Amino acid sequence: MLETLREKANNLPLLPGVYIMLDDKSQVIYVGKAKKLKNRVSSYFHGEHLPKVQAMVDKVADFNVIVAGSEFEALVLENSLIKRHKPRYNILLKDDKGYPFIRMDLREEYPSMSLSNKALKDGAKYFGPFGGRSQSRNVISTISKALLLPDCSRKFPRDIGKERPCLNYHMGSCLGWCLKDSDAQDYRRRTMQAAQILEGKGEELMEELRAQMEQAAEELRFEKAAEFRDRLRAVENLSNRQRVIATAFADTDAIGFCRGAKSCFTVLHFVNGDLVGKDTEMMDEPLEDDSEAVSDLVRQYYTAHRGGWPKSILLPCKIEDREDLEELLSQCSGRRIYIETPQRGERMRLIESAALNAREEIQRRTTAAQRRSKTLEWLQKTLELDEFPQRIEAFDISNLGSTGIVAAMTVHVEGRPLKKAYRKFRIRDLEMQDDYASMYQAVYRRFKHYAEGDERFAPLPELLLIDGGDTHAAVAVQAQRDLGLYVPTFGMVKDDRHRTRALISPEGQEIGISQNQAVFSLIGGIQEETHRFAIEYQRSLRSESYGSTLDKIPGVGDKRRNELIKYFKSVKAIREASLEQLKLVVPRNTAQAVYDYFHSGKETDK
Repeated sequence: MLETLREKANNLPLLPGVYIMLDDKSQVIYVGKAKKLKNRVSSYFHGEHLPKVQAMVDKVADFNVIVAGSEFEALVLENSLIKRHKPRYNILLKDDKGYPFIRMDLREEYPSMSLSNKALKDGAKYFGPFGGRSQSRNVISTISKALLLPDCSRKFPRDIGKERPCLNYHMGSCLGWCLKDSDAQDYRRRTMQAAQILEGKGEELMEELRAQMEQAAEELRFEKAAEFRDRLRAVENLSNRQRVIATAFADTDAIGFCRGAKSCFTVLHFVNGDLVGKDTEMMDEPLEDDSEAVSDLVRQYYTAHRGGWPKSILLPCKIEDREDLEELLSQCSGRRIYIETPQRGERMRLIESAALNAREEIQRRTTAAQRRSKTLEWLQKTLELDEFPQRIEAFDISNLGSTGIVAAMTVHVEGRPLKKAYRKFRIRDLEMQDDYASMYQAVYRRFKHYAEGDERFAPLPELLLIDGGDTHAAVAVQAQRDLGLYVPTFGMVKDDRHRTRALISPEGQEIGISQNQAVFSLIGGIQEETHRFAIEYQRSLRSESYGSTLDKIPGVGDKRRNELIKYFKSVKAIREASLEQLKLVVPRNTAQAVYDYFHSGKETDK
């Protein structure tokens, strides 16, 4: 099967177009575009792929292609086919959110406000669009409270007189239109006022309310005048707010994308630098390629628009088809739209804000245990581990010259440190500093303890992480194999700031982890914790060594000992110091005691 697909792909033209992957039931499972069909399609049937891509390739039984006149035509065709077939392995938004409209059918006896994805030709009135869905719901709620209209699930006139009024009535935010004696004509007047606000005619309504308030006051109907006053203030506040909301779609959108336990796509709508709306889409599966994911999600989100286009769209990463996507969205909107990837300045801060919102959304919608489990699951797929990495052990070496070489082993179970299982090793029998030999010895001793049945070193981990590059990892693997054991092992490669930037196999294959923030944080945290534990152990041994020597000298307590060590750095330097040099650091009597101890034979006598 694979050879047949490979041969078919090799016969494709080097032209732009769209390819359609089919399963054994001839169902469309993936649609993609290509600059050169032959190169792109044949790449699926050669070499290794990321887990999600490989899962798709394993199910491909056949494929079709459609040659396009240009890369832009391929993009448009791909977008159309994805909408039509909704292939399983394409990135898909759950629904066409975009910017919604507010619908009101004034032909009904009791009109109500509701959200609609698009303006239909059904005789009803449509207002907007008004930013995101949450923003639009807030518009409906605010208008309802300002005009004391119902904001509940009851239907009128069906539910009039059937039940007691809800909490909104008792809180004074609704006039209780479900009561038997409610005034249908007053309800109609208020819904017409709501329509005026939504049409941007708030000024006319305020003039009307102001006149009614003044007339009621002249007629000494002060309670009624107070009611008009309160409604006037509510409409004034709402109109001021609506002027901002209504322009939510007229300036800049910033895109945030984050992968963790889930993937989150966030669109923040900015006007003059102020955030006025937000849309969020969660996907259960952590997507694998930021550039491709962002391109697909942006295309789906904006081509599902029913109006309300921004002037510019800011992306968190560069995408290959930026120019074609700009042209597509510009055609859909009827005006020029710019797609940018800012690197600095105020626009970059908008991108950072969108990314923060995406991360926070993932945090909010998943528990800590779920996040850790998904992170480890992604790590398992990325490293192609046979077993879920329930237990991860990490090693680091710390040395001070050819003496004081130590190794530290940390243990993380289910993504959390298990400190009672940490282990420390003093490296033995090395005449000079040798990180590779030190790592071999530490790993060998750890696995030998296990092989000999030492319960303190059981069980074995599902993943071993070594501080260092491929050679360090290869040394650790050799130590295991010399005992007839093996655990999947990878090195933790650091950047210039001593932070883990990638994992590397013993064979030298580097695996990037920076694109998945959750995995990046997990591995970085393990590396930092292991390094901290190694340094802490070395310092404790150094302090113990100093103390065992200097504490024997009369008149040298903790304070004087620390002063000497801080200045001379080692016991050897203190031993070789002259009396005058010692006096520069500690008082005369203490300096004399230290000098006498090292030069009168007392040290060896002890």
